[in-house]
Amino acid sequence: MRRSDADVAGSAVALEPLAVTPRPATSTPGSPVRDLLAGARAMAPWLVGIVPYGLVIGVSAARADIPTAAGWLTAPLVYSGSAQVATIELLDAGAAPLVVLATALVINLRLVLYSATMAEHWQGTPRWFRALAAYLLVDPSVAVGVDGYRHATDRRRGHLHYIGGAALLWVVWLVAIGVGATAGTRLPAALRLDFVIPLFLAGEVAARLDDRATRRAVAVAVAIAVGAVSAPMHSGVMLAIAAGVAAGLLTQGSDR
Repeated sequence: MRRSDADVAGSAVALEPLAVTPRPATSTPGSPVRDLLAGARAMAPWLVGIVPYGLVIGVSAARADIPTAAGWLTAPLVYSGSAQVATIELLDAGAAPLVVLATALVINLRLVLYSATMAEHWQGTPRWFRALAAYLLVDPSVAVGVDGYRHATDRRRGHLHYIGGAALLWVVWLVAIGVGATAGTRLPAALRLDFVIPLFLAGEVAARLDDRATRRAVAVAVAIAVGAVSAPMHSGVMLAIAAGVAAGLLTQGSDR
């Protein structure tokens, strides 16, 4: 039996909502473990330079005229390579505790700049999270964290990415310094490993000279650091960082 044109039109109208209404999109939330592991994987390339750096600091602590345990404790208490080197050197020289503390604080003033970068991502989080995240805040964790927040579909996943990378860095750093401090007393005194530290830092900087603003910032920072090498309490480091940041921002502004 042939259907009339009216029947065909009626069927089309009835089926039209099914044809044009899309199914609601479903999004599968990321697994917390997967996000933590993603942060750890992002941190892994940094460890190639971090491990030798930590080993050398551990060896320096073992060779200094301070208890080995005190040298190792600079890792979790100070948790900053450059500040740890300065702390070990000052303790070895017999500097007053207040001088050691003030020097470490001055060197770590750069972390104030890093915290300003991360503040927008951590705003509104529980206090315990901000305390933990701030404690783990060092150069590699900032780089991995910023990249993770940039690509995360929500803030929770960005938090997990940051913690995964920063926690791995913390564990590896403490282990490397512990191994260096243990093995340092067994190494020949004539074996000089201090050159590894500036080589590591130079390699990390050279890999990121990919635009004019960065190159100018590094050039200005190096010039200020060399000129202020004798500044009290290693304050030349902070002066160099501030000058480099200012130069980079000014260059970016002129390029726009």
